[in-house]
Amino acid sequence: MMHYHDPVYGDATIHAPVLHDLLASKALQRLHHISQNGYYTPFMPGPDFSRFEHSIGVMLLLDRFGASLEEQTAGLIHDVSHSAFSHCIDYVLADSGAQQDYQDRIHDTYVHKSDIPPILAHHALSLDAVLDDTRHPLKEQPLPDLCADRIDYALRTAVHYREIKQHDAASFLSYLTIQNQRWAFRDEKSAQAFATLFRHLNTTYLSGLPSALMFRTVGDYLQYALAHTYILHEDLYTTDAAVLAKIAEHHEHDFHLHNLFQRMNRRIPYIVKSGEGVPVTICKSRAIDPGVLHEGTIKPLSALDPQWKEIIEQESQPKRYPIQFTS
Repeated sequence: MMHYHDPVYGDATIHAPVLHDLLASKALQRLHHISQNGYYTPFMPGPDFSRFEHSIGVMLLLDRFGASLEEQTAGLIHDVSHSAFSHCIDYVLADSGAQQDYQDRIHDTYVHKSDIPPILAHHALSLDAVLDDTRHPLKEQPLPDLCADRIDYALRTAVHYREIKQHDAASFLSYLTIQNQRWAFRDEKSAQAFATLFRHLNTTYLSGLPSALMFRTVGDYLQYALAHTYILHEDLYTTDAAVLAKIAEHHEHDFHLHNLFQRMNRRIPYIVKSGEGVPVTICKSRAIDPGVLHEGTIKPLSALDPQWKEIIEQESQPKRYPIQFTS
């Protein structure tokens, strides 16, 4: 067995040998060095956390609520295909940041090429079954529904950025339940409180102007470095620090590259104002409609609170930021 202390869930014991082996795999260990939030420090100073911490958190949450070992495994490996700087990659290799789903699109291919398949085979777990999200309704659901991934990153962001304390996270968890393989809150008040917290996290951290600046500047920096072969595509699947170190070797002789680096470290002024030729940075915006146990059945919060339906429609639209730099 393995003992683990989690900032959100507290002390936990991990029993299954397959989970021990996956946690020791190269694919999971790399996530220790991938920031959950990208390159946040210049834009939203505060304690960051890694994709590894979030991944193990999803697994622990699923275990706490009785999910199968297969679904816990799916939760543990769900983020292994994230590149350095996480969702910043959507502003480098994808068409737009409105969906921020590049890592989802390459996930299965990435897993097949990793050291995960032989570990699953050794423990008699089917790779195809683990990768089939239709079998894992607690782990993954489309927005605006609740799922383990969404619950964990919300609570984890809120705890790390001191929006709530650990005991507040524990309180939210105490009001959660599972019915017919669906997450639900036991009453409307707790569902409303969690949905309101999630809305605050979205507007402040996930899709606010600081995030837009980070996505735009880090995306420009990485894209330029790739175009000039300062890094290669495979370098993006090392670590945040390794990518920065490799590009930094070229700052001295490439003024534009260094200027882009200055931008992504908040050393160059900017304005947010539309104008001819001004690129618009698009951020995915998230809203949730948690289920509520109501008279023995699960109803979405929006069915009990019509105002919340309007909020979901508003907050689900991608946010657009016309950002101009002075140099």
